[in-house]
Amino acid sequence: MDGSLRSRGRLTEMDALRGIGALCVLIFHYSTRFHELFPQAAHVPFSFPGGNYRVLLFFTISGFAIFFTLDRIRTVADFVVNRFARLYPAYLVAMLLTLGIEYLAQATQLLVGPVAILANFTMLQGFAFMPEVDGAYWTLTVEIAFYFCMVAIWKFVGIRRLEPVLALWLAVRWLFWLWPDMPERIIMLLVLRYTPFFVIGMLAYRLWSGQRTLAQQAPYAALALLSIATMETWDVTIVGCVLMAAFLALIHGHLRFLSLRPLVWLGGISYSFYLIHQHVGFVVMLEFAKAGYSPWLGFAAAFAVALTLGTVINRVVERPAGEAIIAWWKRRRDARLAIASAATIQG
Repeated sequence: MDGSLRSRGRLTEMDALRGIGALCVLIFHYSTRFHELFPQAAHVPFSFPGGNYRVLLFFTISGFAIFFTLDRIRTVADFVVNRFARLYPAYLVAMLLTLGIEYLAQATQLLVGPVAILANFTMLQGFAFMPEVDGAYWTLTVEIAFYFCMVAIWKFVGIRRLEPVLALWLAVRWLFWLWPDMPERIIMLLVLRYTPFFVIGMLAYRLWSGQRTLAQQAPYAALALLSIATMETWDVTIVGCVLMAAFLALIHGHLRFLSLRPLVWLGGISYSFYLIHQHVGFVVMLEFAKAGYSPWLGFAAAFAVALTLGTVINRVVERPAGEAIIAWWKRRRDARLAIASAATIQG
């Protein structure tokens, strides 16, 4: 398939998918998860199980979107700074806000100890097996490990020969299946629990960008689905098939009906929204329950607070701080290149 798929321009449908995923995760947390953690509190009379399904969508999107960074970088340092600028400022503010609200509300069941809090400042708490300030942060450990794997592939193998590497990666996942006692940190660093979902996104990007044809990608897609089918439950296998079909539809322009302005907007703030929604929302719902208000009112209030804080963090912190850090890095890098070039000429 040629590059005509990519020539259609920005995939606003992907922003919509992010928005749908963020909304579904929030509903899962505010219904099912809230009731699990606080069975004594009044809660909305429904459950929204399968929260991990929505997270698998995020991982597939990350597999697709990682190339938007890899295609622009020159060095590993470029990649590290880009990911730091994208993730850390919003994370830091959301974590501090979450901690402040938890302490003010004396939500002791949600609080973690001082050592864990210090570990959370690094964003690497998952690798040290420390608890997260907010339970939603566990996915950041997975994302950071995925970034580590991808920049290693970019540096030492190259993206042009990506598909055989993906096949090897899936084979290592089967080794994890056959070796139940594989050290946990190896499992985490190689993202072996979620590899096929990232692979689905990467295969879709290569097809969309015109670098591979559908016939070339089909065997690797089959390997990804086989990895899911042999190692996961039947329902997760169905999710894998749905994600495969959804991303094929996405890159061929068949999901444009999802590009509704509210969903695209929510997708645009989805990272900040995701970071702030869970524990802060729990505190809001607990306070409404203590005051005797309807759990539906607490649910709506928690959603409104999360939406407001997510929007503010996105507009005030995530975007401007990320842009400032990347601009600073480019100036620094270009200045060094200019000095090195001048020294070469003089030499």
